[in-house]
Amino acid sequence: MSQLKNDRYLRALLKQPVDMTPVWMMRQAGRYLPEYREVRAQAGDFMSLCKNPELACEVTLQPLRRFELDAAILFSDILTIPDAMGLGLYFETGEGPRFKKPVTSKADVEALPLFDPEQELGYVMDAVRTIRKNLQGAVPLIGFSGSPWTLATYMVEGGSSKAFTKIKKMAFAEPQTLHLLLDKLADSVTSYLNAQIAAGAQSVMIFDTWGGVLSPRDYELFSLQYMAKIVDGLTREADGRKVPVTLFTKNGGMWLEKIAATGCDAVGLDWTINIADAKARVGDKVALQGNMDPSMLYAPPARIEEEVQTILAGFGQGSGHVFNLGHGIHPDVPPEHAKVFVDAIHRYSQQYHK
Repeated sequence: MSQLKNDRYLRALLKQPVDMTPVWMMRQAGRYLPEYREVRAQAGDFMSLCKNPELACEVTLQPLRRFELDAAILFSDILTIPDAMGLGLYFETGEGPRFKKPVTSKADVEALPLFDPEQELGYVMDAVRTIRKNLQGAVPLIGFSGSPWTLATYMVEGGSSKAFTKIKKMAFAEPQTLHLLLDKLADSVTSYLNAQIAAGAQSVMIFDTWGGVLSPRDYELFSLQYMAKIVDGLTREADGRKVPVTLFTKNGGMWLEKIAATGCDAVGLDWTINIADAKARVGDKVALQGNMDPSMLYAPPARIEEEVQTILAGFGQGSGHVFNLGHGIHPDVPPEHAKVFVDAIHRYSQQYHK
């Protein structure tokens, strides 16, 4: 078993005792750091950065040099899977991701190839191996994927969407086509995450960014059941240690009990739910990750510290809390505010772990 100098993030996910509440930030390797922008410019564009294991490793490690974070997260994108399926991913400046060949019919779904993650997405596995080597056991490495529903929204819409009319039209007018697509994606995500674990990821997270746009019944039907299928298929032990899995549905607070019942180890929370309520509902079943509003990092340092203390007090005594933002850090947040956030968590959380 490889020794970790700091394993409090993994311990908290498994609800084991820790000395203080661990913290990492969604999108911690990214656009708010000037050194990230330099490397991205050097790479040429975002996907070239993702596909270069050395540069992906460099930007993964950058935030760890600035802040006392308790985990590193692989630098990649959730849309690597549809890209590997041949949809022709590209990024429009100011528009976000686009696909040259969106999925519009049952024939399109049937034509999607199942891929070998070590081949078509070998660059991701090379990045995982490179990062693990360079971390030298300092903190654990998180691997991740988008959820089948979230990936499907991009693939069917052809990019980002506000109203999700195309994917919902498929869901309600041709549900069997969408289920075929989601099933294929669930298999692909399972093999992709298992390949990341085999390459060295010590914990994995599934981002269901768009699950919250569904009705409760449709959420279970089109999103949750496919995440549950993935959880069932994941490698849950590697390197002599458990590999915890976190599920995060943005705007999914009303479905916490159902998410917790999938067999995952932790449930990610956005900022629209009170962490004390979340703990009362599912805290004996799973760990919780979250959940400060990322925009709070615009506030003066004293206000950031106050918010951190409020959330820590809301969770209260004991392990099972990984502190995070409720979504990704915004690109125009001052890095020194991120430092205030991280340091405050470590400082104020120790009293809850006596």
